[in-house]
Amino acid sequence: MRFLAAQDGFSTGSYVPILVLLIVSVVMAAAMVAASRFVGRRVHYPEKFTTYESGMDPRGDARARFSVKFYLVAILFILFDIEVVFLYPWAVRYKALGLFGLVEMAIFLLILLVGYFYILGTGSLDWDRRGLLAKGEKHDG
Repeated sequence: MRFLAAQDGFSTGSYVPILVLLIVSVVMAAAMVAASRFVGRRVHYPEKFTTYESGMDPRGDARARFSVKFYLVAILFILFDIEVVFLYPWAVRYKALGLFGLVEMAIFLLILLVGYFYILGTGSLDWDRRGLLAKGEKHDG
C-alpha cells in the first residue's frame, strides 16, 4: 500500500479513502437501481405513458403564454433567497465580528428591506387580476 501514499510533503496522505468513497458510491447507486428494478411493480396503463404537466392533463397548445408576473416573482424569489444565504456566514462568525459586524448586517438587512418595500409598492407581487385592470391593462376575455 506504500505506492498509494503521497510522496511529497504538501499532500495530506493516502488516496485510498477517496478510492473507497468512489467505489462505495458506485456500488450504492447500482444497488438502488437494481433493487428498484427487481422489487418495484411493473403496471402498464395508458396514463403512465402520457406527458406529465405538473399534475394537469396536457391539452391545448404547448406554446401557451405565461404572464410576465410569473417570471418576475420567480426572479424575486431567487434574488431574496440568495441574499439570505449571506446571513449564515455572519451568524457563524457573529462573536468574532463584534459591533462592526452587527452594524454591517443591519445595513445589509435595511437595504433588503427597502428593496422589499419597493417591490410591494410597485405591485410586483400582486397576482390579483383586478389590480392589473386598475392599472390600465386590457381585459383578455
